[in-house]
Amino acid sequence: MTQPVIGTPWKKLDAPVSSEELEGVEKYWRCANYLSVGQIYLRSNPLMRKDFVDEKTGEVRDFGRPDVKHRLVGHWGTTPGVNFLFGHVNRLIADHQQNAIFLMGPGHGGPAGTAQSLLDGTYREIRPDITNDEAGLQKFFRQFSYPGGIPSHFAPETPGSIHEGGELGYTLSHAYGAVMDNPSLLAVAVVGDGESETGPLATSWQSNKLVNPKTDGIVLPILHLNGYKIANPTILARISDEELTKFFEGMGYEPHFFVAGFDNEPHSSIHRRFADLFEEVFNKICDIKARAEAGDETRPVYPMIVFRTPKGWTCPKHIDGKKTEGSWRAHQVPLASAKDTHEHFRVLRSWLRSYKPEELFTPEGQIRPEVTSFMPAGDLRIGANPNANGGKVRHELTLPDIHAHEVPVAEKGHGWGATEAARVFGAYTADVMELNDDFRIFGPDETASNRLQDAYKVTRKQWDGGYYADADNDELLAPTGRVVEQLSEHQCEGFLEAYTLTGRHGVWSSYESFVHIVDSMVNQHCKWLEACVREIPWRAPISGLNILLSSHVWRQDHNGFSHQDPGFVDLLLNKANDTHVVNAYYPCDANMALAVAERAYTSTNCVNAIFCGKQPAPTFITVDEARAELEEGLAEWKWASSASSLDEADLVIASCGDVPTLEALAALDMLKKIGVKATFVNVVDLLKIKSVAENNQAISNERFAEFFGANKPVLFCFHAYAGTIHRLIWDRPNHDNFRVHGYEEKGSTTTPFDMLRLNNMDRWALAADALRMVDAQRWAAQIEEWENFRQEAFQFAVDEGYDHPAFTSWVWPDAAAASEGQLSATQMTAGDNE
Repeated sequence: MTQPVIGTPWKKLDAPVSSEELEGVEKYWRCANYLSVGQIYLRSNPLMRKDFVDEKTGEVRDFGRPDVKHRLVGHWGTTPGVNFLFGHVNRLIADHQQNAIFLMGPGHGGPAGTAQSLLDGTYREIRPDITNDEAGLQKFFRQFSYPGGIPSHFAPETPGSIHEGGELGYTLSHAYGAVMDNPSLLAVAVVGDGESETGPLATSWQSNKLVNPKTDGIVLPILHLNGYKIANPTILARISDEELTKFFEGMGYEPHFFVAGFDNEPHSSIHRRFADLFEEVFNKICDIKARAEAGDETRPVYPMIVFRTPKGWTCPKHIDGKKTEGSWRAHQVPLASAKDTHEHFRVLRSWLRSYKPEELFTPEGQIRPEVTSFMPAGDLRIGANPNANGGKVRHELTLPDIHAHEVPVAEKGHGWGATEAARVFGAYTADVMELNDDFRIFGPDETASNRLQDAYKVTRKQWDGGYYADADNDELLAPTGRVVEQLSEHQCEGFLEAYTLTGRHGVWSSYESFVHIVDSMVNQHCKWLEACVREIPWRAPISGLNILLSSHVWRQDHNGFSHQDPGFVDLLLNKANDTHVVNAYYPCDANMALAVAERAYTSTNCVNAIFCGKQPAPTFITVDEARAELEEGLAEWKWASSASSLDEADLVIASCGDVPTLEALAALDMLKKIGVKATFVNVVDLLKIKSVAENNQAISNERFAEFFGANKPVLFCFHAYAGTIHRLIWDRPNHDNFRVHGYEEKGSTTTPFDMLRLNNMDRWALAADALRMVDAQRWAAQIEEWENFRQEAFQFAVDEGYDHPAFTSWVWPDAAAASEGQLSATQMTAGDNE
């Protein structure tokens, strides 16, 4: 669905900005600065009255140290510069009726964000308890970084935010993800100069080669150079303007420099200069959009602004004889002893009074109308723009029938064929893209490698980075497309986060071992979702963030040990709580991959990690069986079980993951032939077996015992580390009788069988261990035979260079003979990972 067009985007003003408006911007800036300092320091007496009535004692007293918070928490240094930019962005939106959002890279400037939403009126719409009077202003100040209050960052609690900024590096990734397929949107992205030193931010400058000015919106980066991090200078602030110009021109931008605050220039002059520059930059953006609409496909040089101002701008220039404004000392709380010493309190009082609050607030504590009269109204307000509350404009996807891609197990038999599950997932995803124009695929150069290439039947890779005449190499590249590839997991994650945060849908794929690159990004997105689910009902649910993790630990034929790490699930488990914002799916085969895709593409307010193999493998269950199993999260495969009931079984064999399922079934087949009876359980939704005390959506203990017994040996074959399962079932019935096989941190560039052997996941190791659990003494000879064969099969691979036929030729007995066109056993062992 097309994103809503708000206002009249990309219209030039064709007139100077009026002096009256700039007077309003100046008042806004002073008011926002006063509100920001007040949030950091004040717990009472917000207007610094001389005859203030204490709310507890009823005493009439002067503004004094008791009005200062006991704990001074927050960041002042970046805040005044951000307040200045907020004021001017508000003016531009109002004058041009421009659809715009504001991303605060230095998100610890949270006081600026809450001050902005209070000033544009959206804060009181979601928080009617913050009344428009002195009592409401006091509550507004006290709640900031206060027990029972709000966070110090530009958090989801603040209207207008889609970028918390707690972890630096993702401002531009989020900004560019937000404008994709959103042609009327301007994303003003303020990049902190400390943030600019991070790896993710450094590569995100390249995002301008992955958008199209005709079909996408425009990102305006503003590099906020205030000179210092928490205790050190920043790199970009210390290099010359000439070097900065060369750098940004090399990135494909036209830098515009603005410097203010280092001399005695009147504020009126500063505001005039910036407004003129802002109009110049915006006019260039309008020209870019106009040329694109006229058919010009030349990649434009996008404007950006280098905004150089003092750190802590407008705070006291010196405190205790040490430079403060324009110094790293202004980064957090410049007056740390304002409550403890009268000298620091006196400086704080003078600082607050420097903003002339009597010109900004009425005696009753209301913000004077002349402070906000220049600002936009309605949905054009930064805090009210629906792009910053994407669930409000989100549409459910039109989903095709997954049966169209079903592998015909019902006809051919359980365990039939050699199908790449990820390819089937990709074929279904291509159908979804064909039916919906608000779905994108992102990937770090691995869309085809991870078997999602059917998308190219529907769309192309969006690319504006230049073309060669060699069509064989560039045939999939196009100025407009809904597949975006950049070899950066950070970018993929950031693009999709913003795409979903602004109301759309998508998936990104990665090799399983390298998704750890974005562990902390996923952590931050989960925290955003957790806050929304728990306590922010006004934020409408957004689409699930879907991550396809292929090229997994068990099939790294080309890459080896460096590409073998299945531990991403453990990060997700840290987020598995009452908010239910994470899911970990392990489809056993292609049909289950379809069922998982269908669920993921309808989900909201969650991260879906889908661990899905891309190598040819058998398909064991029908689509309808897969849906039924996914509904509960696990199922007994009665067609596979060799025992008619749990009571009759010698043990339970369970699996989670595609390769462990194949090996567990092969082991069960071996055990069945010697008379050992077992039930077989497959788990697809890992969190459904988690402790009920830790997951109220997990299956009950009674149901758990129906699957795994109350006193029955359980051999559990798990895709990732064995400890993960023990962590999940620590208080479940029968947990002491679980023996888990998982990845043991052993591997190499080797054959599929040898990879399994190294980690004791091959069928002979599993079958032998099952016998040990049942009766080790009775089955000692059989155990020894199977252990010996493991070495024989390994030596065969060493001698021949491929796996033993006993491994490659096994099929589940129910499977029909291979049909014409089925891959051979040799092909089944030859993988493609890069």
